[in-house]
Amino acid sequence: MAPQTLTTSPLKTNTVDGLHANVYNPRMAKRKRARWDAKSVRALRKHLRMSQQELADELGVRQQTVSEWETGMYHPRGASGTLLNIIAERSDFTYATDEADDRSA
Repeated sequence: MAPQTLTTSPLKTNTVDGLHANVYNPRMAKRKRARWDAKSVRALRKHLRMSQQELADELGVRQQTVSEWETGMYHPRGASGTLLNIIAERSDFTYATDEADDRSA
């Protein structure tokens, strides 16, 4: 019996453009960068009716980190900022974006 070969859908991974075409979602272009300051992080958490610990658990960070964001000691960045954006959008929470700054300038 001859060995079987696996066939998969062809992916264009030999170039950056080809790889981009495989993972790019047009909705990504519409996403705006949020500015997560202390007030907006706390407002989102209150909108979700969560404690700092509950939000921290959802984001995979420590409760102390959420507290530091809410006191302005640090700001969410990287994956945490992205997750906050997604949570805010899905919960119909209105938050400030860089685009708002561009319109007011």
